[in-house]
Amino acid sequence: MPKSLKSQLTSTILAIVLITIIVISFLANIFINRKFTDYVARQQELKIQIIVSSLSEQYSASTEQWDIQYLQAIGMFSLYEGYIIRVYDKGGNTLWDAMSHDMSLCNQIMDKISRRMELEYPRLDGEFVSTDYDLVKDGKAVGMVSISCFGPFFLNENDVNFLHSLNTILIIIALAASLASLLVCHIMAARISRPILKTVDATRQIAEGKYEIRLEEESRIREIKLLEGTINHLAGSLETLERMRKQLTADVAHELRTPISILQSYLEAMTEGIWEATSERLASCQEEVVRIGKLVGDLEQLTRIEADNLKLEKSEVDLRLLIEKTVNAFEAELKDKGLTVTISGASPHLMADNDRLKQVVANLLSNSIKYSDSGKSIYFEIFDAGKSCGFVIRDMGTGIDSEELPFIFERFYRADKSRNRNTGGSGIGLAIVKSIVHAHGGEVTVQSEKNAGSAFTVTLPKK
Repeated sequence: MPKSLKSQLTSTILAIVLITIIVISFLANIFINRKFTDYVARQQELKIQIIVSSLSEQYSASTEQWDIQYLQAIGMFSLYEGYIIRVYDKGGNTLWDAMSHDMSLCNQIMDKISRRMELEYPRLDGEFVSTDYDLVKDGKAVGMVSISCFGPFFLNENDVNFLHSLNTILIIIALAASLASLLVCHIMAARISRPILKTVDATRQIAEGKYEIRLEEESRIREIKLLEGTINHLAGSLETLERMRKQLTADVAHELRTPISILQSYLEAMTEGIWEATSERLASCQEEVVRIGKLVGDLEQLTRIEADNLKLEKSEVDLRLLIEKTVNAFEAELKDKGLTVTISGASPHLMADNDRLKQVVANLLSNSIKYSDSGKSIYFEIFDAGKSCGFVIRDMGTGIDSEELPFIFERFYRADKSRNRNTGGSGIGLAIVKSIVHAHGGEVTVQSEKNAGSAFTVTLPKK
């Protein structure tokens, strides 16, 4: 069974911290022990020098005699410190010998030191060694001392207690650091996993169709904050798509209801003999059938254009010539409304699907004609921007409210709800324009003000 993110983060971070603490403690222990043993070795050399100096001071140059009582005191003090000494005069005669004074105590101390060192440093392989030192007074040799001690170094009880205390402190610090790390890891894992769990719960609700769900972007972690923002954007997009889907169903039903109702009433009346099947009534039925066919054809066309496998048959197109030919095709409609069209600007060439691009121009021009009052003008401004080109079609018509602009390229959307189906169209034309332009890798935008006209800008790559 997979572990939770919280437990995995906690265990991973804790493992890293523990390994780090163990490594640091191990290296610190080695370093401290090495430095401490160097320090002990230097202290032993210093103590030996002090012993030699103290013994030399017990010789009186004026009487040429040794103070045996002080020699014994120094010898016993040195013995308890782990140094076994034997003092000779300049003639080689023994003045004082720790082994002769108390052999049992000497052996006891030697055994104690040997066991202690074997326990603390089992690989040291040390032993007691004797070293001779000259006793000098006023620059003259007055005797010699033989000092035996455990080599290369040894620890007394205080030294061992110090090392044990130090190791205990390191262990306590390691345990305290581990507990603190565990607490910090738990808190960090909770802070990281909590927003992720909220995100998981939100995505589950979104998958169940609750698109209104939103996450509060409270996390201070940039990646998680980005994830929360993305989820909110996804939920908003899905909510919009769901609303558009419902609106599409309602719009299609609305577009089909009227012609079907007309057909039904006409046909029922003629079938029951209420109306005579005259050519005028049959022509009205045919108009409604044509209207339904046109709507279905527009939907099929839009579906083909928006399909991923839409294949554009590209060829070199003279954009100005294409616009001029399209405008000529609308000559009768322009004349009926008393509208004039002005074409200005460059004459760029681009690789595009001629028929699809002509449909873009035709749909935009058709809209401008529908929403322009008689006697007004429509302007085409063609531009060439190096790697891209395009045109702006501007009219002086009724314009569009700013609240409506984000939705005018959606299927069946009509900015003016009051317009009837004869003047307003099916609401698919601009959706087709957008799909064709995007299929070419271009962009279509609109600027408009109510009662001040509209300007649609189409930008297309040349290749």
